[in-house]
Amino acid sequence: MSESTSASVEVEAPLEEVAATLSNIAGYPTWLSSIKKVEIDESDSQGRAIKATVSIDAGVMKDRATLIYDWSAAPAEISFSLDEADLMTTMDGKYTLKAIDADTTLVTYTLGVELSLPVPRMMIAKTEKSTIDQALKELQAQFE
Repeated sequence: MSESTSASVEVEAPLEEVAATLSNIAGYPTWLSSIKKVEIDESDSQGRAIKATVSIDAGVMKDRATLIYDWSAAPAEISFSLDEADLMTTMDGKYTLKAIDADTTLVTYTLGVELSLPVPRMMIAKTEKSTIDQALKELQAQFE
């Protein structure tokens, strides 16, 4: 993974429910404001997206990206990496889930982005941080 940023939040829901929400890639636009549209390009035998094209609008960062999803460590970890995009050259991310108790899940979101444009790392890190914070806040709101 490239340089990355991460943050965590406690979600008042069982790990399985949080994992189900995060596994429904096609449903992201209904709760995640930075994802405007999702097209599932390929699915695995369990119906989970393994390749999807997403329209991203994270403030200053707007792009259309095709992502490859890795379910090998699910439900404890859901990760993705960039296949191709218009502006990004790298987009590695993962949600790590850990049960605190039967009704509470600790979710850590890690994201690393690189752009084809000459943008200072500090600005990229700031955008990563705001994207992560917003995503975790919106995920948490799904279970309130």
